[in-house]
Amino acid sequence: MKLKHLILLIIVFSSLWITGCSNETNKEGEVKENEFPPSMTGLIRINETEYEMIVGNYKWEIKQGLETQVVQTDAASPYQIAENVKAIIIEESSNIKIEIEGNPEISVYLWNENGREKEVKVDKNQLSVPTSKGQYIYEVLAKWSNGEVSYTFVIEIR
Repeated sequence: MKLKHLILLIIVFSSLWITGCSNETNKEGEVKENEFPPSMTGLIRINETEYEMIVGNYKWEIKQGLETQVVQTDAASPYQIAENVKAIIIEESSNIKIEIEGNPEISVYLWNENGREKEVKVDKNQLSVPTSKGQYIYEVLAKWSNGEVSYTFVIEIR
């Protein structure tokens, strides 16, 4: 009889431990159960067509009791990422709408071979594209209360 009670006790504590250690994010971008670090989808929408942005660096934190768990990556720069990404061909009068899960605070930067060239004005998660023909590399830096993610996309104006 004691062995059955011991096995039952081990099963109960194991299942409680497993459920207590899982995480996920809610729609505000805060970590919730089942997934840590969370994977937050980042899209851009151009003329009703969706394109997924490439994830670069990210950093997430979660507090569990008295401890804080941190996951941080170091990825290639947006300029380096762009070398392996096919540019999205668009017209010079297009607008780009940014859609990121959890509605984070966003900043957008234009990149060149020397790094961040300049910050781009964003209004209601939309930005206007440059009027000159050429290829443009963008970084979207998204910040939630417990993390941040860098996304990259490349456009070409013909």
